[in-house]
Amino acid sequence: MKVRKAMANEDDKKKRKKAVLFCISPDKQNIILEEGKEILCGDVGNRVKDPYLEFVKMLPIDDCRYALYDATYETKETKKEDLVFFFWAPENASMKSKMIYASSKDAIKKKFTGIKHEVQANCPEEIKDRRMLAEKLGGSAVVTLEGCPL
Repeated sequence: MKVRKAMANEDDKKKRKKAVLFCISPDKQNIILEEGKEILCGDVGNRVKDPYLEFVKMLPIDDCRYALYDATYETKETKKEDLVFFFWAPENASMKSKMIYASSKDAIKKKFTGIKHEVQANCPEEIKDRRMLAEKLGGSAVVTLEGCPL
């Protein structure tokens, strides 16, 4: 994820990543950025109407993934942004895949700075409701997530 500068220009803001997915390389030696599985901040409002739902749709139903999601939300007092780490291990994934991803989770988390929250999910129903993420971000104090009321 790109760290935002205080005085970033409009082009820099559009290039910021809203969400990215990571997978284990085919040779099982590296964790890599999954090709074509990202949402840019510049896409939000244009190509992507609801970034959180689009993010949930990007997750495969039959294999594990790691993901970073830059959540924008409002509490009763202020507007905030927090970086959320997702560990996606769906029930349909093979046991081998679940074991590889679980054993590598701490290694990838250590590479990222600024992660404020972690979500582990095993089925789409657990994460498709934005209230689950809002609960992680601040509980009942959160009133909107990605501009949508809860």
